[in-house]
Amino acid sequence: MNLEDLASRVIELARAKGATAAECTVSEGEHFSASVRLGEIESLKDAGSRGAGVRILNGKHTGSAYTSDLTDEGVAQMVNSALELAKITTEDPYAGLPDQSELGKINDDLALFSQSVPDLAASTKIEWAKRAEAAAMSADPRITNSEGASCDSHVGMTVFANSLGFLGSYRTSSCSISAVPVAKENGSMERDFWFSVARSADRLENPEDVGRKAAARALRRLGARKVSTQKAPIIFEPRVARSLLDNIFDAISGDSVYRGETFLAGKLGQQIAIPGLTVIDDATLPYLFGSSPFDDEGVPSRRTTVIENGVLKSWLLNSYTARKLGMKTTGNASRGITGNAGVGHGNFYIPNGNVTPENIIKSVKTGLYVTELIGFGINIVTGDYSRGAAGMWIENGEFAYPVSEITIASTLQEMLMSIEAIGSDLEFRGALAAPTLLIREMTISGK
Repeated sequence: MNLEDLASRVIELARAKGATAAECTVSEGEHFSASVRLGEIESLKDAGSRGAGVRILNGKHTGSAYTSDLTDEGVAQMVNSALELAKITTEDPYAGLPDQSELGKINDDLALFSQSVPDLAASTKIEWAKRAEAAAMSADPRITNSEGASCDSHVGMTVFANSLGFLGSYRTSSCSISAVPVAKENGSMERDFWFSVARSADRLENPEDVGRKAAARALRRLGARKVSTQKAPIIFEPRVARSLLDNIFDAISGDSVYRGETFLAGKLGQQIAIPGLTVIDDATLPYLFGSSPFDDEGVPSRRTTVIENGVLKSWLLNSYTARKLGMKTTGNASRGITGNAGVGHGNFYIPNGNVTPENIIKSVKTGLYVTELIGFGINIVTGDYSRGAAGMWIENGEFAYPVSEITIASTLQEMLMSIEAIGSDLEFRGALAAPTLLIREMTISGK
């Protein structure tokens, strides 16, 4: 079945049945997962999915429906359901498709698909998972157990069409290896993990490196203790620093902005962070997981500088939130198989700074290096920030001992204005990426 033809037929059918405008998304995917534990296969999953969704407009009334039945009858029922729903929805004056002049797609190859992924044999993926776990288990006698290791792969295709004449599609692939060893010593038991993920098999870390890194992370957590309540410098390692980007994204998303539900409301064009901080959204970078040739409304993907040298330069918008704010879409529409588009990000990241992570650690006389955050105590409206944390205590520029069962607190406003160093270790392991970040001071609640 040609999925582009299917999407076009859905649009034609919706218009023939009276819709004034329509959008259709079709997707299919195949997912494989091999999980092992203590050298034995624990689970294997090989699954496929295919579905279509339609969103129709009758004037300013909208209706959406979805089906996994891609026969003519199933598609007709989906379109009819969407039309019926549109009859009972409230009119929304901001509803609509993007302007036709805004539609388009990137023609360059973004390297989102590699044949090396579907060519991977199941036996190879099982072997890689076993190798990763074996490397973790043999790294140190204190690694006494395992919560398992896995190797996953995914191949998919996305098609989007609308009644303004847009039709586009792209294929994607991904594969990953992960390991979760458990370390034990003197009654202390700790776990940690490491993973590698890529669009193609040849860009993965080798399984042994994944296992050894996971083991090292678990081992350094042994003997964790609380520290006393105090104010101290905080270093976010890259894996944790990405969570700060999640918070920034929530605050600059068009949905939060037009509702006034963000601490950055009314701050466009103002200094909201240190002059050295820049944040970029770029869905045009090859090989990466936040890239695509067009967004989920058929608008070309692009690079948007959100924060430049500490100044808030742009919101991230789809066409709906843009109309709400009297602005233009930034090509950040995101949705599942059906429904109204929300706002999403591409590759959302903080560019590299010029300080090595080792020198950042050496610069701290006494402070906390955070390797894990727990809970979700963040208020995007007020900026209040409080999360459970674990990591390594720093004394005289060196790791002294592991720390756990503490809370770190501040406000996002204060954190953005007190970043003292940005590391040179940016690495993409997903669509969010940040280097090591040093924040001048946060409150640590401990014993």
